Amino acid sequence: MTDLDAFSLLLTAEGSALLDSLRDFDPAQELAVATRLRRSHPTELVSAALAQARLRQRAVAKFGADDAYRMFFTPHGVEQATRKSVADYRAGRLSALGVRGVADLCCGIGGDAVAMARAGISVLAVDRDPLTAAVTRANAEALDLGESIEVRCADVADIDTGPYDAVFVDPARRGGRGRIFDPEAYSPPLSWAVGAVHAATGAIKIAPGIPHEMIHRAAEAEWISDGGDVKEAVLWFGTRPGLRRATLLPSGASLTGRGLPDPAPRKVGRYLYEPDGAVIRAHLVAEVAEELDGGLIDETIAYITADELRATPYATAYEITDELPFGLKKLKALLREREVGSLTVKKRGSAVEPEEVRRRVKPRGPHAATVFLTRVAGAPAMLIGAPVAKPGGPRAGWS
Repeated sequence: MTDLDAFSLLLTAEGSALLDSLRDFDPAQELAVATRLRRSHPTELVSAALAQARLRQRAVAKFGADDAYRMFFTPHGVEQATRKSVADYRAGRLSALGVRGVADLCCGIGGDAVAMARAGISVLAVDRDPLTAAVTRANAEALDLGESIEVRCADVADIDTGPYDAVFVDPARRGGRGRIFDPEAYSPPLSWAVGAVHAATGAIKIAPGIPHEMIHRAAEAEWISDGGDVKEAVLWFGTRPGLRRATLLPSGASLTGRGLPDPAPRKVGRYLYEPDGAVIRAHLVAEVAEELDGGLIDETIAYITADELRATPYATAYEITDELPFGLKKLKALLREREVGSLTVKKRGSAVEPEEVRRRVKPRGPHAATVFLTRVAGAPAMLIGAPVAKPGGPRAGWS
């Protein structure tokens, strides 16, 4: 039985009922559950249902329970699918651009297609893998979007995108050996994707670590974080060529580049600001530093320092109490003096691992602190402090 045949069993009435019954099953008890279910269901169906139930549980983090427990997934698909919050944001941008029809090339299990359809956009979802295309089709039906999403199993190179307002391409960025870092080794290659989108409105999903020099001059490049974690980068065509943008979800705060020079280093002030990862990836630290009237602690380190506390969505603020040359004995003595038992270790420009620091300093006590292992003016240093509480909240360090 092929994977596609096994998946088809889940779409039957018996398969659907069995899958629904496994919503809350404990994977640790899978053997016992499988033995029990095989007394009343075909072995192939039980195996397919248990595998799908595990995938749905994994997918909750990306899609939320309401959608995840109605959708279908493949192991590769759940790993590579766009997080719902990011897909919804991108679909909103396309809708705001006036897009009403999109050719979604390399659609995967259909996460982006679903978001675009819910934004009122008609979608042609294309994938060359028969199982993946079948999963996308099943997801469109399961979420009552079958009339808005046409699914086609085909090579994306054979698709005529002319009838559509926009093109969206999500090339595969994983191979048999793991992640692919060379954009020309994507499937299809980035150059092909640019050719497919360049003359139209559209977007290409890429890895956030792409070198800036590989970004097409006609593209707007946007880095997106969700909850502080950088999720992806997108090349937009038909918007603002050459623009660099960092967008932070769930707030939707969006910072655009103005071509500012790198901020000058300065002495460590009272506050340290840690820019969001999307800001750093987009090379927009200078824009945030200007907003904060701050400078860098080192010309190669993306930490901003300032004497004044200013609110910004683009960086987390810490009040710095101590600046020391690097040395774990000194750090241990200071933390013991301050009775710090809860220690957050952050590093940038340091080879020392956070777990090694915790093991060596053995923090004990009722207070909390954050230590930054970094460089200040070219020298290894430790900055100790605590996050600045948001308005109305308690300060997170020692008193």
